[in-house]
Amino acid sequence: MKMIERFTVDVRAARWIMPALLALSILAGCDIERRKSDAELGLNPQQASGRKIYDNYCDRCHRPYSTKGKKGPGLKDVFKNKYLPQTGLPANDERVTDIIRNGRPDMPGYGQVLSSQDIQDLLAYMHTL
Repeated sequence: MKMIERFTVDVRAARWIMPALLALSILAGCDIERRKSDAELGLNPQQASGRKIYDNYCDRCHRPYSTKGKKGPGLKDVFKNKYLPQTGLPANDERVTDIIRNGRPDMPGYGQVLSSQDIQDLLAYMHTL
């Protein structure tokens, strides 16, 4: 009887061990990169402040170091392109500030939340992407 109980427990354990091992092996192959510190990225104090703002307000929809987006477009090299990917507007501080302040159809505006200095810090960080 003890042998049957032990076998039953082992089969039950195998039911969750195998999927867990499979998930771990899949994750091991993912391209997950450790988040770099502000110092590793070479950010100055204004850019580091902008990064915190980005993390709080932008990161949920926009990937900073990828051109692939989440809900909104990825923002890697956003200022290195002549035009913004979604709107076709010029990729400059003035246009991006307008979008941050007023939003877009699928993006909230942050003009009532972020100060002018916050937006300048955010832009300084975005120029490093």
